Amino acid sequence: MKRFVKRVACATALVLAGCASVRPSTQAPPITRTTGVAQYNIGVDDQLQVSVWNNPELGVSVPVRPDGKITVPLIGDVQAGGETPEQVAATIKDKLKAYVRDPQVAVILTQLRSHEYLARVRVTGAVRNPVSLPYRPGMTVLDVVLAAGGVTEFAAPDRTELYRQTGQASNQAYAVRLGTILNDGNLKTNYPLQPGDVITVPQRSF
Repeated sequence: MKRFVKRVACATALVLAGCASVRPSTQAPPITRTTGVAQYNIGVDDQLQVSVWNNPELGVSVPVRPDGKITVPLIGDVQAGGETPEQVAATIKDKLKAYVRDPQVAVILTQLRSHEYLARVRVTGAVRNPVSLPYRPGMTVLDVVLAAGGVTEFAAPDRTELYRQTGQASNQAYAVRLGTILNDGNLKTNYPLQPGDVITVPQRSF
């Protein structure tokens, strides 16, 4: 669980710390397909439904505890934080083999409560209210800037940059013509966002 929490914290720090040294690209950021729930890494306070075929008494609906674990009848504690639903189901199945013949286990995420903490987008710099927002599918640069109250009178909106993590220790900057978006309605650089994106609006030089 400690490694899971540390990995989330480090990923955010890498994006924010690396912003000043990354050269912005004039190309559009690549579009990544949203992964299904099976690929979602479970977080603390997510609600899980565990079902065992032909053994309803072993089923349970529980939240993930702060230590990243859930308790399942017969087998006790099972690590869930940082795992996918399929991985948790496989662990439960393996442990149940000592009690149930060929157990068929399904783990379903019924409430993604940790999602808003682990998958956010942020806007900083010369905006009226710098914010960190829960990611929503379909969210764009303009959505986040408007949620931040728009730019200030000291902003240089056409030098805005979008920072996106591209690996464990690297991120890429993309140039955003925010002034063109706001003033001319030209949405060419109104890019769709991904979890973890950071938008920075610089101040103009005086």
